[in-house]
Amino acid sequence: MNLKPDEYRVVLDRARERSMEWIESVPDRPVAPSADVNAMKKVFARPLPDGPTDPATVVDELATLAEPGLMAMPSGRFFGWVIGGTLPAALGADWLVSSWDQNAGMRYASPATAAIEEVAGEWLLDILGLPAESDVGFTTGATMANWTGLAAARASVLDSVGWDVNTRGLQGAPVITVLVGAERHASVDLALRYLGLGAPTIVAADYKGRIRVDALREALEAVDGPAILCLQAGNLHSGASDPMRSAIQAAHKHGAWVHVDGAFGLWAAASPSLRDQLDGIETADSWATDAHKTLNVPYDCGVAIIAKPNLARAALGTQTAYLIQDATGAPDPYDLVPELSRRARGVPVWAALRQLGRSGVISLVDGLVANAQALATGLAALPGVSVMNDVVFTQVCLTFGSDKRTREVTQRLIADGAVWMSGSKWRGNDILRISVSNWSTDADDVAFSIAAVQRAMA
Repeated sequence: MNLKPDEYRVVLDRARERSMEWIESVPDRPVAPSADVNAMKKVFARPLPDGPTDPATVVDELATLAEPGLMAMPSGRFFGWVIGGTLPAALGADWLVSSWDQNAGMRYASPATAAIEEVAGEWLLDILGLPAESDVGFTTGATMANWTGLAAARASVLDSVGWDVNTRGLQGAPVITVLVGAERHASVDLALRYLGLGAPTIVAADYKGRIRVDALREALEAVDGPAILCLQAGNLHSGASDPMRSAIQAAHKHGAWVHVDGAFGLWAAASPSLRDQLDGIETADSWATDAHKTLNVPYDCGVAIIAKPNLARAALGTQTAYLIQDATGAPDPYDLVPELSRRARGVPVWAALRQLGRSGVISLVDGLVANAQALATGLAALPGVSVMNDVVFTQVCLTFGSDKRTREVTQRLIADGAVWMSGSKWRGNDILRISVSNWSTDADDVAFSIAAVQRAMA
């Protein structure tokens, strides 16, 4: 037998030691990396060795060489893009997933991971208040979660007009009109491109980035044929969500499928104090989110939810002799996502939810919002700083008097490296954008970050 456990013991012990060195450095290290990608390429650009290298030496070398080019994204002072940290239980579970080395695509082949993911899906539906009979699939991220929901939508709306896309493809198919708000996330457009649906029809949005229902009703009246509406839970800049109930009712009246991109904002549904922002969201047909963002599990963990059972399986599933189904005939994990082979990415979701419990998830979500509001309040008190949005969720957008001044402050802040906030453009203005997504951010991080912005302004 070639598998020798002791060989793994040494290298995993070394990986644990080097991982803890990294984690212990995060609270005090600058957030920005100290080397750029060109410097890192020179460090790693060596000829492939002629012979083997000791595995523990490989891990040591990797950790040492990579360190200058690592950004402290797990830091409570990292506010870039929408990137969460990793809860301890979720990280431990992710290590187990790699150690177990299960192909999580089939219930028959890996009953433990299939069962864990099914329970994780049931817990998600419960805490998010979505229909209990929904199918839940775990994808690589929010982009593919959107793709999955929209793949089911494409098949369903074409089937409603007598066109089987699985057998006939899209050539000659009835045209599907896809309606989106003017401030939807680019991942929706990507998913539509990947699905062969082309560019969407744009519906006007209000000053918070929310789709305007009056404009939506007008756009729906002009649709002739199958239609899909994409709504947004959590605008990238304002954090606001589309008016779910009225928009969904308008779309369903015209027979349209409604998909919700809730990459980070869907988690507002878990909080009693925030759920009103998503009133009616449970009446949509599909939803997408990314557990790495607000739930804080490791990367590679999008969640695609389809309200009606078997619609995802009809659009994505396959059957062949060598893919053995278990006796229940229930959909396999590969029936619900676009991959046959994949890691058990739902296991860290189970671990995160098990660690937090219902009250912990509520505290996590409410805490992120409270930190965002504290940052907004503290920064707005600085002379020359304007907060552009009502901070209703985890996003804060700032200007500093002019586009030129805003760009200068953003560049100085990034160069300083003590915190990380990224620039963007919104409503015609250059802005400094803050996204509070890390479970470990606390009051000290908030105060430290306000001081860092003040330094950049000086």
